[in-house]
Amino acid sequence: MTQLAAKRHPTDPATPIEVVGIGADGFPGLTETARNALLNAEVIVGSWRQLNLLPEQCRAERRPWPSPLIPSIEPLFQELAGSRVAVLASGDPMFHGIGTTLIRILGAQYIRVHSAPSSVSLACARLGWAVDQTPVVSLVTKPVASIVPFVDGGQPFMVLCRDETSVGEVAALLQALGHEAAKLTVLSDLGSADEQELYGTAALPPNPESALNVLAVVPRGPTHSCVPGLPDAEYESDGQLTKRDIRALTVSALAPRPGEMLWDIGGGSGSIAIEAMRAEPRLSACCFEVNEDRKQRIARNAMALGVPTLKVLGAAPKALLDAPPPNIIFIGGGLTAAAVFETAWAALPVGGRLVANAVTVESEQKLWRLRKQYGGSIMRIDVAHEYRVGTFTAMKPALPVIQWRVTKEND
Repeated sequence: MTQLAAKRHPTDPATPIEVVGIGADGFPGLTETARNALLNAEVIVGSWRQLNLLPEQCRAERRPWPSPLIPSIEPLFQELAGSRVAVLASGDPMFHGIGTTLIRILGAQYIRVHSAPSSVSLACARLGWAVDQTPVVSLVTKPVASIVPFVDGGQPFMVLCRDETSVGEVAALLQALGHEAAKLTVLSDLGSADEQELYGTAALPPNPESALNVLAVVPRGPTHSCVPGLPDAEYESDGQLTKRDIRALTVSALAPRPGEMLWDIGGGSGSIAIEAMRAEPRLSACCFEVNEDRKQRIARNAMALGVPTLKVLGAAPKALLDAPPPNIIFIGGGLTAAAVFETAWAALPVGGRLVANAVTVESEQKLWRLRKQYGGSIMRIDVAHEYRVGTFTAMKPALPVIQWRVTKEND
């Protein structure tokens, strides 16, 4: 909780900010409690679209959200401290909504939420889909490439559209992924008198006029598992790529968890960070790479494989100093370079995990020295693949990989 949260209501936490979810049916569709929260407010904050849904009997001052939003929240509510404040949100404020943002910044004890049905709940009700079994991706805050893992999953999913252009963007990407026949249903202005459903495919997408849309997608095309171990051919690479089998074992060793930050040092093609993020969608990650061409290649791979939020930074160790603090670290390159391991280890908190792979003798020797100093365990990974020898088949071994896994026990 921020210092502002402590000051927001220093002596009267019983007067919280009332966050009211409002649907397209406007003020009449609210519960009596939610209506009273708005009628009793002195200031109501929201988008102009939401504010214009209020009747004249709501006599509070109407404030549109400032832009940019997030940096403006603390100053705005500091200015409004001492007033009875209500905030308008779309549908359920705690589902991809402003409610979660306000609680994160101001503190839960200063927020009271009045929920309405979310647009996804209404869309699922119209289509007969189970809400608890329907994945959702929001394009309000994420690039369209974020749908790729959902398409790869092959199951129906919902898209919260940014505006009327989102449907065309999704359709174009689906076609590029080989899902021209994917079924698209646009549900516009849900809960209002203007509610509408439009149908089409990725090849012939519907064209909504409204900016308030939920898009239901049923993929129909090739899919890929989000379990680590994508085919190597899925990556654009100059040869600096952790191969498929080693990649799967490495992501397994990293064991990414929701909310963690991964550092991928010596990114190469970005495959470790990319597949860790595909396996755990709530993971954040940074790739560190010295070569500019490879940095651009990592960004393209991240976009193509559906993790556009992967950050691509410069060379370690310098770039490590300004990066978000890690919970897990992978070192796939630069292990023997001066200060790379030392800087990474210093940034890792107690309980954090580090995995390092080595192929050369020099890197392996360093791993054994680090193992002696910091503990952990070392394993050797040998992989061989079949290949043809005339009319016969033989096994061709790849270079063995030495992998060190360690959990930081103390500073």
